[in-house]
Amino acid sequence: MRADHRRGRSRRNALVAVTALLAGGGGLVAVNYAANASDVTAAAPTTRSARTISCPDVKSKLPAVPRQAQAEVERNLELLDRQTAEAGRRLAETRGQGGPDFVQNAILGPLADKRKATIDRISIAIGRSAAEPTGLDGLAACNLGLAAPGTQPSGAGAGAGQQGNDGPTAADFVDITKVAPNVRAVRRTAGASTGAFTSRCGTNERGQHNSDNDIVAPGVSNGAHHVHDYVGNKKVDFNSTNESLSAQRTTCTNGDQSAYYWPVLRDTSRRGPDANALGGGAEGNRGAILVPSTVTITYQGSPTGKVVAMPRFLRIITGDAKAFTNGTKNANAHWSCTGFENKVQLTDKYPICPRGSKVVRSFAFQSCWDGSNTDSADHRSHVAFPDARGNCAEGFKAVPRLTMRLVYKTPAAPNFAVDGFQGQQHNAITDHNDFINVMSDRLMRQAVSCINSGRRCG
Repeated sequence: MRADHRRGRSRRNALVAVTALLAGGGGLVAVNYAANASDVTAAAPTTRSARTISCPDVKSKLPAVPRQAQAEVERNLELLDRQTAEAGRRLAETRGQGGPDFVQNAILGPLADKRKATIDRISIAIGRSAAEPTGLDGLAACNLGLAAPGTQPSGAGAGAGQQGNDGPTAADFVDITKVAPNVRAVRRTAGASTGAFTSRCGTNERGQHNSDNDIVAPGVSNGAHHVHDYVGNKKVDFNSTNESLSAQRTTCTNGDQSAYYWPVLRDTSRRGPDANALGGGAEGNRGAILVPSTVTITYQGSPTGKVVAMPRFLRIITGDAKAFTNGTKNANAHWSCTGFENKVQLTDKYPICPRGSKVVRSFAFQSCWDGSNTDSADHRSHVAFPDARGNCAEGFKAVPRLTMRLVYKTPAAPNFAVDGFQGQQHNAITDHNDFINVMSDRLMRQAVSCINSGRRCG
């Protein structure tokens, strides 16, 4: 279906078309269950246990989903995740309330009812185009259990500097000086477009932060469930529309109004200002937000030919925020240290950098476009990566390749982590980045001209 290049304010109320980035339908919500009345004795108030709501994973039990049903299925899988998160927050907020059956009657029971209705909608959506799946009813009920001994809960009230049972651990970090070189140079053909176009947009000095995602969850507050840094467009949130984005000012010195945003990196040894807020500590993302020392945004060419202009309002997500459980199919994380970037790039580990070196997160976005759509139901199908030789697949056109480089001065490992969804262990492989092209047509033409002519412009 052709995407409307001029989606208006109706996007505010649009249903959430959820990508695999947010799919799952299961999950573990750990909260500070200091507990409901029946679970704590007055004689031992200090032994209160962290409790978790654990729900069966629905996505992994589904058959192949017909293309016609994918958007509706993904939307309902995201709803299952939100229902579990909401139940976890209620568990934390009602601690000390009710009698012996309070948790079952007020939290787990209603959660099971909501999940059953949502799972039924998934089955019906699939059944319209294929055989309706059976045996999913048993996935509705969730359980309450104890968190692993010695861990802290992921919900509100946890102390600063603790990532709790979500990680990361010391095993998630590696001394970059001990990693064998793994970076290979890209080969270019005679017709390569070798220029570059840079937008200088600052480092989010204004502190524009929220846990929204206007691409994946338009019209939904806290649709990301983790906090984003923003540069470029000065007002991007769940209410954003093409019209509002194009009317906003920008932090970019060349007038680029595009929205560039990514999950924040945190110093987990310190308490952050959002320790009890949604998107922050209440959802397992704890610590002080680290501001990058530099953010470099560059558009590059194709190693095999010329590039064409991106359409205005093109939306691209690179990486997978749930790659820890989804697998590496859509993962696109790159971690390194200054002085090592052309030698070592890590994907599922955080780097331990030597003295004088800083942590680097880098992103290279999809640079093949289908020539028609500015978005797609899964937020991926309208764009793609070139093949190993740098060629776009048939029907796709090479567009300027957006690359971003974020440099940080971090605390000693393992005291930093990227924001993410609960259950993803704050693993380095879940790193991702989001982009909405709001360049004027004139500025985009200038970028394409610089790139195709081999010049470097800003």
